[in-house]
Amino acid sequence: MLLTLAGKYSDAPALLRLSDSLLAHYRKGTRPVRDWRTTTTVAIDVMVYAILSVDEKNQVLTTYIWYRQHWTDEFLQWDPACFDNITQISLPAESIWVPDILINEFVDVGKSPDVPYVYVRHHGEVQNLKPIQVVTACSLDIYNFPFDVQNCSLTFTSWLHNSEFRDINLSLWRTPELVKFDRSIFMNQGEWELLYVLSQSRAGLCPPVVIRRRPLFYTVSLLLPSIFLMVMDIVGFYLPPNSGERVSFKITLLLGYSVFLIIVSDTLPATAVGTPLIGIYFVVCMALLVISLTETILVVRLIHNQDLQSHTQIPALCLNRLFSLTSLDSAAKLNHYGCEDPREREVAGGTRPTPAFGTLAEGSPLTHSILHEITTIRQFLEKRDEFRDVAREWLQVGYVLDVLLFRAYLAAVLAYTITLGALWSVWQYA
Repeated sequence: MLLTLAGKYSDAPALLRLSDSLLAHYRKGTRPVRDWRTTTTVAIDVMVYAILSVDEKNQVLTTYIWYRQHWTDEFLQWDPACFDNITQISLPAESIWVPDILINEFVDVGKSPDVPYVYVRHHGEVQNLKPIQVVTACSLDIYNFPFDVQNCSLTFTSWLHNSEFRDINLSLWRTPELVKFDRSIFMNQGEWELLYVLSQSRAGLCPPVVIRRRPLFYTVSLLLPSIFLMVMDIVGFYLPPNSGERVSFKITLLLGYSVFLIIVSDTLPATAVGTPLIGIYFVVCMALLVISLTETILVVRLIHNQDLQSHTQIPALCLNRLFSLTSLDSAAKLNHYGCEDPREREVAGGTRPTPAFGTLAEGSPLTHSILHEITTIRQFLEKRDEFRDVAREWLQVGYVLDVLLFRAYLAAVLAYTITLGALWSVWQYA
């Protein structure tokens, strides 16, 4: 419809005359078509500006998008020649009909700026451009954290004019190829990066936003410390198993890893529907450290299976008794010589024949006691040599078992590491 003005409005500014003419008899409560059978086509365009937050616990995604839509209003048309060649005008959005396009996944009202105007062209095309902070529900899968990729849909649809009445038809403003990889306005400095925005039509217009987490921070702060502790646990196998240093070293590593898990527990995302694989990785690493400590304790116990402490006390007692008997023997000799006449000892050479005393000593009880103690000490030394031989055999068995268990433990750690590395590499570059 072409609008013309005359009379007292002929001297008014062209924009004012055009605005008054368009809104004078406009009814914003009625869909702007002359034939009610005509479907109003609303073209929509979405450009992601920033990923504000991803709340894994509450399954909520907060994004900031530039939202654009345009449609044709048959009651907002004019002849530019009648209004100083004006081809477009901005009108208050609250004064004209605006389609009730909503996002089905809305869970909260974001802090979006108020844009009160829309642009209207002379052939009736209305353009509504505004930035929106979108707080939507999204099924967040954190199993692959920190190499996870999230796919969150934004389903645009008319809440009242649905497909049953065929009043409004939603379409894309741009082609899907242009929408998919458009990152011209995306702020690319946060934790999340935008992969693409898919565009597909279902009951409404549904452009899923596909985002990927940048894993560098979590790799440095979570994975590398855990890997270093596991490497130190493997290096600890090179400590001698027959010393107590390996047990204390592995206990220290286990305590350090427990403190590490307490520190990083707040960093891991928590949901009620699943556990991230990295959490399972930490639990398995803790289990491996416990297995390593248990293996070390078993090997040390095996090596020290023959306890010689009770047998080492026997020679000390025997030696004390032998020294006592020897002292008594020496005292008896002195007493024997002391009771004899000095003239009887003056014989040829000035010495007393020793065979007479030797024969006397051999039959004394003191000599038998000394011989008994010497025999006991000899038997103990022989038995101690047998125990030492057995202990050496157990030590050899312990060393062999320690090497076998170390190789099995190392193979398990390497297999576990390679498997997780391969999985995370596939997920990262998928």
